Amino acid sequence: MPYISHLAKCSFLMMLALICVGGQVRAQESPAGTDTLEWTSMTDKEHFLVETVITGQYAPSTVERAIQKIRVVDRKKIDAMNAQNLRDVLTNELNIRLSQDNVLGSGLSLQGISGQNVKILIDGVPVVGRQDGNIDISQLNLNNIERIEIIEGPMSVNYGTDALAGTINLITKKTQSRQLETSVNTYYESVGTYNANARVGFSKKEHTVGVSGGRHFFDGWNPGQPQFNLDFSDRPADSARYQQWKPKEQYFGDLLYGYRLRKLSLNYRGSYFREKITNRGLPRPPYGENSMDDYYRTYRFDNAAFMNLDVAEDRKLNIQFAYNQYKRIRNTYVKDLTTLEEIPSIAQGDQDTSRYNLFNSRGTFATSRQSRKFNYEVGYDINLEYATGRRIQGQDQYLGDFASFISTEYRPWKDLTIRPGLRYAYNTGYNAPLIPSLHIRSQPIKSLTLRGSYARGFRAPTLKELYFDFVDVNHDITGNTTLEAEYSNNYNLSANYQFRKNSVNWKLEGSAFYNDIRNQITLAQTGPNAEYSYVNIGVNRTKGLQAGAEARYKGLSAGIGGAYIGRYNELSEEEAGSVSVFSYSPEIRGNLVYDFTKYGISAALFYKYTGKLPGFNADAAGNIYATDIDAYQIADLSVSKSFLEKKMILALGCKNIFDVQNINRMAAGSSGGAHSSGGTAVPIGTGRTYFLRLNININSEL
Repeated sequence: MPYISHLAKCSFLMMLALICVGGQVRAQESPAGTDTLEWTSMTDKEHFLVETVITGQYAPSTVERAIQKIRVVDRKKIDAMNAQNLRDVLTNELNIRLSQDNVLGSGLSLQGISGQNVKILIDGVPVVGRQDGNIDISQLNLNNIERIEIIEGPMSVNYGTDALAGTINLITKKTQSRQLETSVNTYYESVGTYNANARVGFSKKEHTVGVSGGRHFFDGWNPGQPQFNLDFSDRPADSARYQQWKPKEQYFGDLLYGYRLRKLSLNYRGSYFREKITNRGLPRPPYGENSMDDYYRTYRFDNAAFMNLDVAEDRKLNIQFAYNQYKRIRNTYVKDLTTLEEIPSIAQGDQDTSRYNLFNSRGTFATSRQSRKFNYEVGYDINLEYATGRRIQGQDQYLGDFASFISTEYRPWKDLTIRPGLRYAYNTGYNAPLIPSLHIRSQPIKSLTLRGSYARGFRAPTLKELYFDFVDVNHDITGNTTLEAEYSNNYNLSANYQFRKNSVNWKLEGSAFYNDIRNQITLAQTGPNAEYSYVNIGVNRTKGLQAGAEARYKGLSAGIGGAYIGRYNELSEEEAGSVSVFSYSPEIRGNLVYDFTKYGISAALFYKYTGKLPGFNADAAGNIYATDIDAYQIADLSVSKSFLEKKMILALGCKNIFDVQNINRMAAGSSGGAHSSGGTAVPIGTGRTYFLRLNININSEL
């Protein structure tokens, strides 16, 4: 099979790399938070238990003690995957399906629910700037990220709107073990990716300061384009100027400051991000002397301040203030391909600027003594969002959400925890629902942890859905100020079992979920002349099973897992001959990491199979037809070598071994034959690529 051949070629490259970088490097324990590929020196069983989590917890806790089931992607795995942004990390996660729009960016679905229902946070602060309902996760670089925490199921009591399907929280690096830490990271990928970033951190007594910045560049790509294309000469202005994957350039910078005095911790995080996407059009007939070119520019400026106070040994007060700005500019030009002169297009909608500003303040007071039968958390959450743009009614709108929440943990006996919670909110744009939740964690035996939960989730109408105004000769779409919030009922069950046998440490996991979403906001025709608006008519349900196993033995870490997810589509109920109103899709993932600690070498393989996604759709005439999105599989293989007592790390490897580019979305004829068969291409990846990464870390005492 060709797949086996490709895997063999990449394996040969890895073997060659091991020979080339061979040599012995003395292994050392690395300081906390530094970039390294070596697992901790503690036993594998201990490693399972010491992962710290904070998302949704009263106080920092371990994964095993957390009331919710939390997945952690730590810095070691991020480096082992050679991930450059959040999209790269989530490629290997179960229950997460990625989508790609080469102008709007990378989106996701979680538990079969679209990304507009997934809350994405950085240090607990919401990420602003959704396009078509999704945050572009390829814009979230991992330069300063220490770990990523993923919770499936509603976290709406804690985090409010959008946390209906789940929450993804990116935790930044805030501490360092040496007075001076410097790092320089470079990354090259044969598809035309050139990344570089650097960081300098300084720590003295109670103060920690970190400054970092970088540039990520992608040269664009078309199916069939050769790898290792290093030709930077001028290219002819023919049809090859159009690229399916658009050229992209990103600049980013971060400033971190921390102050720690006894029981008080103060932190500030400021970040700036700028991206430019270039969409070159095809030469226009009849003579091909000009084209229509688009430029999409995104700007993010985020500020957040945090105060954490240990009021007493078991009482914690946490307050955060954040102000985030997001701006996206679209400019369309008529470009003369003979003189390269650009003239702004005067067509309606070709020049547009959208701005979103979000002020967020959140505070909690919690008790967290393990020996108590009762602990509790009370808090507030304020979100003030402003939007401006030509397609916003009045070109300026505001939405305010003022919420309070409370939850309590009751331990009737040591190994059982029950946490009910409630959130109440007042919103200036719609009637906010009352949100309850109930989480139960039990540990009947030391190695077995059981969890069950019921939670109400909700998604508030966005400013766009409330106040959109896009009317021209081709469009008539307006917002609806009478919209209500979407809401869901979610049920989750999970089990985690750990044991040691024959010097191998095992972790077995299984879980099940069911989501019932009502009042779903849908764009629908509301008038006889193709007038459209947003209405609360949608119904959606998802359900699924997930299981996995992980084993660790000395330097070897291996994991495998699978998921089976059902998605409801109300159109299927109208389709004659439909057996089930749910369409099911499987997922399989696996990973294998081996550390040759004696030689400072690590090798890693990551694999994920994403199964065929069946569904139903309707054409303009209302005819219902079945659709299928083809299955595909992604695999990455890499090897890394540390030098100079881990001051330098060199990694190389192969991504997308199976050369996945576009997959087919097929539309089969409906039962009535009104819709003919056909298909469209869905972009997944840029084919098989090869990469080289070099990290240099220099840490010292002043």
